[in-house]
Amino acid sequence: MFKHMFMFMFCFCSVQDCFEDAFDRIPIISQISGLSVCVCVCVCVYLYVCVFRASKMDLRTSIEECSMALHLVLNNKFSEALDLLRPWCKDSMYHALGYSSILAMQATMTFEHKDIQAGMATIKETLQTCQRFRKRNSVVESISSLMSKQSPDSLKAEEMHAEICYAECLLQKATLTFIQDENMISFIKGGIKIRTSYQIYKDCQSLLNMSQGVGGDSEAFRQFEGGVKLGIGSFNLMLSLLPARILRLLEFIGFSGNREFGLSQLRDGAGSHSLRSILCVLTLLFYHTYVSLILGKRGSIILFYSARIALLRGNFEKAQVKFQECVSVQQQWRQIHHLCYWELMWCHSFQQQWRDAYRYADLLCRESRWSKAIYVYQKAAILSMMCEEELKSSGEDVVGLFRQVEGLKQRLAGKSIPTEKFAVRKSRRYSSAVPVKLVIPALEMMYVWNGFTIVGKRADATESLLITIERAEEQLHPSEFHPDDQCLVQMLKGLCLKHLGRLLQAELCFTQVLSSEKRIRYDHYLIPFTLYELGLLYKQQGDYIKATRFIEDAKLNYKDYSMESRLHFRIHAALSSLKGSPTNSP
Repeated sequence: MFKHMFMFMFCFCSVQDCFEDAFDRIPIISQISGLSVCVCVCVCVYLYVCVFRASKMDLRTSIEECSMALHLVLNNKFSEALDLLRPWCKDSMYHALGYSSILAMQATMTFEHKDIQAGMATIKETLQTCQRFRKRNSVVESISSLMSKQSPDSLKAEEMHAEICYAECLLQKATLTFIQDENMISFIKGGIKIRTSYQIYKDCQSLLNMSQGVGGDSEAFRQFEGGVKLGIGSFNLMLSLLPARILRLLEFIGFSGNREFGLSQLRDGAGSHSLRSILCVLTLLFYHTYVSLILGKRGSIILFYSARIALLRGNFEKAQVKFQECVSVQQQWRQIHHLCYWELMWCHSFQQQWRDAYRYADLLCRESRWSKAIYVYQKAAILSMMCEEELKSSGEDVVGLFRQVEGLKQRLAGKSIPTEKFAVRKSRRYSSAVPVKLVIPALEMMYVWNGFTIVGKRADATESLLITIERAEEQLHPSEFHPDDQCLVQMLKGLCLKHLGRLLQAELCFTQVLSSEKRIRYDHYLIPFTLYELGLLYKQQGDYIKATRFIEDAKLNYKDYSMESRLHFRIHAALSSLKGSPTNSP
């Protein structure tokens, strides 16, 4: 019986290209006479299934399975997604890319050394898998390709897809390179990978433009087009956010960033019904809910963005419910919980619910590895806002927490993180035998993270913050830090007044800070940031010439202060918006 079955299997499998590989993997088949009939049948069935599946793993099937894995991820089924992709991650470029994408995302969220190592090893294997599908040029062809672009019909469908998969994987490797080794060599290596990825996307875009509808009706071509739009759109959008001086330098080495073009590419990609359409949507959501401002269902990622939108609209109560729901729907990736804890901490801080804000800050200190220095400083800053009774009931030593901050500072790509440096510098007031307390440190950090823009959507919350700031102003005591503390209070007071529509009073607060410039001893960042805020105030009043002058002053005449790069990003956005505004005559 077995002899006939085996002959049948052999005849069937001889039609399949991969039968010989499957046959070689089971060398004991030559000793088949010694096996029981049952075992032999199992072996034959195994061979049949392996060969049948292998024959079906074409480009279309691999994209379909990768799409299934993506939907599993979006529905919090991370392990199931990995299980679906793992069997083919060495033979299919899309399975390999999907598998490495999940591990890379996990590594960037945990910052655990073992996760980074596992992610990097998988990415290297993915690059090798994609490389096998890329077009192999002879020496003559490689030289000629420098003189002219590839024509659309010169690449097979798999070769076209291999290019964008390879480019995406390079970005993953660059990301993990940045966080794997904290030195400038890693930073340069990562930059080179990004440059290569960007060039591949540009070549693919040229290929797409030359096609002019040729092959546009095929599913493979539509999937390729979706991948190009995601890559080109994301590069253009993110590069356009850089300050002009940095962008000019990058343009010199071949990068370019056009915001409107990037957004249009992502919108086209989002409506393409391709594998990457949801990734285009998520990129747009990230831009509108974090980088700029605005939209959102059940998966933790979508719930998170839905909560973030509610937060940006000033609906803190709805945001809290959504973030808590996001935490409850999945337990596999605790890092998503940490993102929600961070946002919940701010939801409660915006409402000055310090006990609840402390609870989430404490969870971050105990569970997250992203930035212990920031978390500990944030926790101490929140505790500093509590009344004596609440502080005593917490059992925390605020002075001890502030003194821990400096020892927790880390370096990324050979450089210190600007926000950590700021927290370290501020916490040094507690290092002496007689500490000098910080004034409203939680509200200062709220400003650092641009929280006043969000609180400003709610007049009740803004009014409550103003009362707290005025109370702190009355309690200021003479010390070497007094001018700095006074200027900080005036700047934050001005922000509240601006959002409440009391513009003349806000202007007086900002000008008072500027008049005290020479008295400031430590917090030199207050002057350029106040110039920027005063510029925005004039813009709000319609005086675009004054607005531009004050913002340009902050940009050109100050340097080497805390969070300088952060302000330059804000300045770049403000000046870009002013370019489209009508100018007033002097």
